Amino acid sequence: MRRRTVPPVVAARWALWTFVVANLAIVEVLFLDAGTGKNDVLTVAKFFGLHAAVLMLFQLLLVARLPWLDRRIGMDRLTVWHRWVGFTLLWTLLTHAVLVVLGYARLDGASMPKTFLALAGVPASLLGMLAAALVVVVASVSVRKVRRRLRYETWHGVHLLLYVALGLAFVHQLQETTTFTSSAFATIYWWALWLFAFGALVTGRIVMPLWRNAYHRFHVTAVVPESDQVVSVYVTGRHLDRLPARAGQFCIWRFPGHHHWWPANPFSLSAAPDGRTLRLTAKAVGSASAGLRHIPVGSRAFVEGPYGAFTSLHRTRPGALLIAGGVGITPVRALLEEEPSGDVVVLYRVRSERDAVLVDEVRALVADRGGELHLLTGRTGEGSPPFEPDGLRALVPDIAERDVYVCGPPAMTSAVLSALRGLKVPRQQVHAERFGLA
Repeated sequence: MRRRTVPPVVAARWALWTFVVANLAIVEVLFLDAGTGKNDVLTVAKFFGLHAAVLMLFQLLLVARLPWLDRRIGMDRLTVWHRWVGFTLLWTLLTHAVLVVLGYARLDGASMPKTFLALAGVPASLLGMLAAALVVVVASVSVRKVRRRLRYETWHGVHLLLYVALGLAFVHQLQETTTFTSSAFATIYWWALWLFAFGALVTGRIVMPLWRNAYHRFHVTAVVPESDQVVSVYVTGRHLDRLPARAGQFCIWRFPGHHHWWPANPFSLSAAPDGRTLRLTAKAVGSASAGLRHIPVGSRAFVEGPYGAFTSLHRTRPGALLIAGGVGITPVRALLEEEPSGDVVVLYRVRSERDAVLVDEVRALVADRGGELHLLTGRTGEGSPPFEPDGLRALVPDIAERDVYVCGPPAMTSAVLSALRGLKVPRQQVHAERFGLA
């Protein structure tokens, strides 16, 4: 438990936004130092173009899965920020493109369609147009109504075009000599910023996962059905005591011999890492998760992570309230193993006791620590809602004095967070994470 220190999430947010603001300030100075364009419209176009470049690089950092940021902020929040920065980037790029065409149209006294075609014949401009077009395509499939109709693998495949767009944008910027070579400092700065952003992405998304899997050599040691629809998979490997995993985190799992290489599933660790074994527990909600019970023992596993900020790193109070819904009990069950004291209360929401995954393990862990377990059964809409403010206060009178961890279906999580705000539980004591890739 932290005492009299800056919360890790606050420190990480300050570091991230300080980095962004500092770079925006440098870009402003470079913009002013480079002088005006051929007319006022092209000057404004350059302004938007430079800021679009910074937004692109910020996008890379948000999805680079850098451990220091991920463990403090969480992949879910970083992904939400990535989404909104992405749409900001879209409008910034479109504004830049329209202003460039308009500026040259005024300069040459030509129509905008004619100017557009003329610019398309210039290699540097054509690369910029292609980059902008790819960003438009990626943004179009990321609109919620469209995204919900697509399989994750399809959406992810289209989303990868963003990296092609970034490459085209880099070459486009490189050929715009007023941007890259307005001064020696400008050249050094832009090269350093692009190399840093791409280096972070390659390290976090490619180098680190490949190195960890080559080093640890993960493989399946046991497959244990927990119920008709739930299964636990035990994975071991070399030197797992050196894997920086904590209770409450999740990994992205692939089992190449069991399923196609492309699909990846984020599953929480359902037991605290002990340096010898990792355990995931999953409910059959799709073809990949349903087939986990058929994985042969000894099969190879490819593990990315661990990821997530749903850990005891963020504890601020002596007491804890752990709230889980359905299979969301898995990270909560892992956190219980790290809970040293008995001042813990667990609220476990399920339709019926038969649906309570790992309930015997949870009950035993709570009993060993002298805590309380409330198994809340019933369908949504039946009886008094358990996660209304009055219901939570009745179950846990001192709720405002505890750290509250919440994991479950989106609707349940939203209801709990709303109730916690109504109960005036301090924001720094509330910890919730939505596990997903998109």
